[in-house]
Amino acid sequence: MVKISPSILSSDYGILAAELKRMEDCGADMLHIDVMDGHFVPNITLGAPIVKCIRKASSLPFDVHLMISDPYKYIPDFVNAGSDIITFHIESDSDVGKTIDLILQSGKKAGLAVKPKTPVEEVFPYLDKLSMVLVMTVEPGFGGQSFMADMMPKVSAVKAEIERRGLDVDIQVDGGINGETVCIAANAGANVFVAGNAIFTSADAKATIADFKAKASV
Repeated sequence: MVKISPSILSSDYGILAAELKRMEDCGADMLHIDVMDGHFVPNITLGAPIVKCIRKASSLPFDVHLMISDPYKYIPDFVNAGSDIITFHIESDSDVGKTIDLILQSGKKAGLAVKPKTPVEEVFPYLDKLSMVLVMTVEPGFGGQSFMADMMPKVSAVKAEIERRGLDVDIQVDGGINGETVCIAANAGANVFVAGNAIFTSADAKATIADFKAKASV
């Protein structure tokens, strides 16, 4: 199933509740929430208290992407804040297996992300426990970057491994997704698309989301 997850990194934080409602009304399937600590990536965004505050502003699943050095330490905070899917980086300092188990024990879905320079095969040992694999199509840290088409073999590789094992795991791409690159990523095997600027700055976000879904479903 094709899913569109607008990244609130590109929203107007001054009217964030209204922005979340707008995305819901425009047909978004989930909301992508980028959490950055200024250490794992060179940017700082928001933490669990903000996630908790905006939880009441939307009924959509919260797709929380932890770009932080020690995700294990903060999993309980993001669980209690109302996250639905918690994705963290395999390159983080936390024990990957223990962090996944903690997310699952908390009743949430676990995702694992890989940076552009990380071989996607590193996630293979954990696929059985994951609901989603996130292949970054930009260097994580800032929105508005250009799509890295050379990441598509990684998408295809993890897709093939998921199918080989008969698993039900979503493949998400994040970075530079627009009306053109959504087709490229979908053809490679992705089915969950994070888009920020392309949706939030669109003159018609509803039409843009519908367009993305149509193109990714071909």
